[in-house]
Amino acid sequence: MRTRKLGNTGIEVSEIGFGAWAIGGNQHGNSYGPTDDHVSVAAVKEALELGCTFFDTADVYGHGHSEHLLGSALGTRRRDVVVATKVGFDFSGPVQRLKFNPAYIRTALECSLMRLGSGYVDLYQLHNPPPAALRSGEAFEVLDKLKEEGKIRATGISIFAPQEGLDAIRRFAPDAVQVVHNAFNPAAAERLLPTAAVSGTGIVAREPLANGFLAAKYREDSTFPDGDIRADWPPEYVALRARAALRIADLASGQGVTAAQLALRYSLSRDEVSVVIPGIKTPEQARENLAASGQGALDDETLRGVALLQRRDFGL
Repeated sequence: MRTRKLGNTGIEVSEIGFGAWAIGGNQHGNSYGPTDDHVSVAAVKEALELGCTFFDTADVYGHGHSEHLLGSALGTRRRDVVVATKVGFDFSGPVQRLKFNPAYIRTALECSLMRLGSGYVDLYQLHNPPPAALRSGEAFEVLDKLKEEGKIRATGISIFAPQEGLDAIRRFAPDAVQVVHNAFNPAAAERLLPTAAVSGTGIVAREPLANGFLAAKYREDSTFPDGDIRADWPPEYVALRARAALRIADLASGQGVTAAQLALRYSLSRDEVSVVIPGIKTPEQARENLAASGQGALDDETLRGVALLQRRDFGL
């Protein structure tokens, strides 16, 4: 497993991490379908054995269940790895609410630490905050204080649009920005990645497999169970993504790798990216995804092939 630096933090991470959204389970919806806790724990342990040292979760995933499972699975190996989690969704009441005030952030961190069985978090990220939540700057001020107190090692923000990352870097100088980056959605690379490189901001590339579709294992008529975030996608959208993924699979087959591995290497081909975090639910997925690190970055010819597909909208 190759490693990279998380921006200017001095923290070294495996270049392929473990996205722990899915292992939160399906009990509260907002998931990737049903899971088996024993299999989830086995997946974490398999990733550990294969050299994964970056594990990304959030308190809202399974309403704390992902954090709890991750902490349990890491056990005595906690200090060998980098744990990232997120804050901003208050799920304590009957209706989930966005909440980014300093008092809540402190309370939520203590709850996360308890579930993780840890005295600190390596990377603490604001979870998709709306612009209004950042207007006063209080959310980042409390993150900086928590860093001074030793409760967290690095500050971060998880965003939707690359422009939000540019604004955060300019105004708040977070240690890391988490953003969607994959072959279907390369927009982050246009301005955010070069800016992050100049500022020394770590980039955590999420959804590198485009919600699983870039693994090329879904069909045009695939459906998803209730609670899975893809269950409400229009059938036409599912079909388009499934067809587009076959184009990536064609490139991968010519290299003797899986579509998922080529997709991960696509994001890793950007030096500005510190770590990619594919979602992992099983030991088999851990083995397939983590093996991509040893395959290296994509060569120029393959990158040109992906770029051509993008310009042609994957032939769709």
